[in-house]
Amino acid sequence: MEVISIDISGKFAHFRKFYVNNTALSYSIPPRTTIMGMLASIQGKDRDSYYNEMASDKIRIGVRILCPIKKSFHRVNLLSIKNVNDFRGKSGRTQVPFEVVSGLNPKTDFVKYRIYISYYEEGKPQFEALKKVLQARDFTYNLTLGTANFSASVEAVNIHQASEKDANPKDVLMLHSAVCTDNVDQLKIDPDSKLLIEEELLPSDFMDNNDRELSKIQRVLYSIDNQPIPVILKSKYYVLSELEQAENITFIE
Repeated sequence: MEVISIDISGKFAHFRKFYVNNTALSYSIPPRTTIMGMLASIQGKDRDSYYNEMASDKIRIGVRILCPIKKSFHRVNLLSIKNVNDFRGKSGRTQVPFEVVSGLNPKTDFVKYRIYISYYEEGKPQFEALKKVLQARDFTYNLTLGTANFSASVEAVNIHQASEKDANPKDVLMLHSAVCTDNVDQLKIDPDSKLLIEEELLPSDFMDNNDRELSKIQRVLYSIDNQPIPVILKSKYYVLSELEQAENITFIE
């Protein structure tokens, strides 16, 4: 199976949680819906036009954190908007808590992700078009890590021939990518390990109504310090053996 891996980095990131209101909390990884938007932007697709062609039954998407990260709160000084006239600042300003993802040392470290992309047969034309754009580095819009002012760059694009494997219920697998919790039978973490794992409820697909209405959400496990997760899986996984160090991955679907 053909898989594209894209290494993306930036100084800061913010992926707003869909269920929060007045406090801007952030996911640690870009949700599948955010990655859909990133891939659509580099191809120059119109806003809200790509929900069906990049749905999880056509395009397969996975993600991994490539360096240790942390999150911190900052106060953003925004206009207080109570009616249409307040866009000129007549009602003053209000401070809103805003969560930012960064490297452990914001002065020197970067936020880095590896995005994995593959396809089901129905999504092959979209996959081939995306591969062509990525190989040529012919991007229509610049990438960002969530918000418009958190610019990102593509550090590497690689094409892999991944091997599909059936999970063995007796074997502990070192998994490098994020994984849907429903596909995990057991976590096998050493009590002395310093492995840091988060579990989040992430948006996965939009309804094809151009209204940004979610059709699927997934509970996802991932490591935030670039260490593989020891798991016993209930689903298939994929091996990328052409990298400097082989990676075991799954897709968020």
